[in-house]
Amino acid sequence: MSRRIEIELTSSQADGSWTWRAAGAKNPKGVVEGSVLPNDAAVGTVLKVEVEQGIDGITVRSVVGGRQRSDSAEVLELIGGGDFDPVVETRAKRDRREGGRKGGRDGGRRRRNDVGGKEGEDRRPRRENQRRGPRFTPPPELPQRPKPKRLKAQRHHRNEVLAAIPEEQRPIAELALQGISAVRTRLKAENEKATKEGRATMPEASVLKLAEELLPRLRVAEWYDRAEAAKKLAGQIDLRDLRSVVAASDDPMVARDKSTRALADELRDLLRVRQEEELQLWFGDVDAALAIGRVIRALRLSSQPPKAGVPFPAEISQRLIDSTNATLTPVETSERWIAVLEAAAFSPIHLLITPMGLPTKISDDLAATVKRLAPAIPQVAAMFGIEVEEGASMPRPLRNNPAKDRREKKAAASNRNKTEKASASASESKNEADTSNEAPAAEASAETAADSSETPGSEAASTNDSPQTLQDDDVVEAATTDDATAASEDQPEAVSSDETPEVSTDDA
Repeated sequence: MSRRIEIELTSSQADGSWTWRAAGAKNPKGVVEGSVLPNDAAVGTVLKVEVEQGIDGITVRSVVGGRQRSDSAEVLELIGGGDFDPVVETRAKRDRREGGRKGGRDGGRRRRNDVGGKEGEDRRPRRENQRRGPRFTPPPELPQRPKPKRLKAQRHHRNEVLAAIPEEQRPIAELALQGISAVRTRLKAENEKATKEGRATMPEASVLKLAEELLPRLRVAEWYDRAEAAKKLAGQIDLRDLRSVVAASDDPMVARDKSTRALADELRDLLRVRQEEELQLWFGDVDAALAIGRVIRALRLSSQPPKAGVPFPAEISQRLIDSTNATLTPVETSERWIAVLEAAAFSPIHLLITPMGLPTKISDDLAATVKRLAPAIPQVAAMFGIEVEEGASMPRPLRNNPAKDRREKKAAASNRNKTEKASASASESKNEADTSNEAPAAEASAETAADSSETPGSEAASTNDSPQTLQDDDVVEAATTDDATAASEDQPEAVSSDETPEVSTDDA
């Protein structure tokens, strides 16, 4: 079914076609043949076209017309004559006995409800031609396949082997599953502890020999538990778990047992079938994402093959390259460029991307992203003027790690608390140093006052004071005289007290 939308031409391609997007929005977008467009088509031209929605995307059938602005302003003519008679409006006073302000508000609501016909309909009805939601048709969502199940093996075979072992040897058997090095480390620690407590130590050679004899049976039993669980969920299990079980069948301890060969060959055949099925589903997912215009989704899917080293199909690869190049246009925003480059840098086509031009505005985040991804996309980095050093390491994809973020925030808060405590202790030490410095100064001032009080001038001045003042001065003179004597005797200790706070301040 055809419909009409307004599109904006974004760029011209070498084969005569044009890329477009919905006017005033990022999506939908696509490619239109140049024969459909008018002769005066240019980048940024807005046209009203008739389109059809298909499986491969939106196809432009014809051009209906462009945006046209009216040069003549619409003016309303005021019809009327005669003199203007002003109108006087007088409002009636409201009776507060009817419920006051609250009652008036409720009464107004009831009147509106009565006019609407139904109680509770206070909102104005929506106009029929009023738009709701976005102006463009969002691309359809990709069907999500169910997530594969992870391997959860039971321990039937392992428990049978442990039950057949004597009870005093079971701790050694359970520890042997972690490796002979784990047995050796634990044995050394237990012997050191026994030596300190005065108990007899265990013979190291005998214990290690026993662990080496028990380990093959335990490894085979453990592999049987995982293999049976993988066979039971062969069509739904994650390929990584199935591969790990098949790889474990090549362990010399497991391969030495002839009873494991038949089950290992059966799992190997199941793995081969599952890999072929996952490859076909992978190609189909990338193709479906390109068909509906989800370029970033297609790029991310292309970087996650179900089997390492699988060549990417040339047909899908060319479509992915064209779609990526058509997205990286000068009219796109820096945020869009960052999202596309983050996905394209780790896809199989990362060396074949050639944008149509640099964005109109290059933000700092975009420049930092291109610099970080430069070893993976050197041709894009060259357009931004960034040189890639020889032998530079390949970047890694950004991954969200909430646990790491929480640890970093916790460490930052701990460092901040330590800094605050250190500054607080430093200020306290400084205050103590200032206090100890003020004590000798006070003693010195008291001694000076005592000396001045003994001079004739001071006695003459004191005769003019009141009796209460004289009494207070006598007390002060006696106190300061004793303090001065004590200060002269304790002067070396006062100096040492000055030095002590300075040392503690440096330590803080």
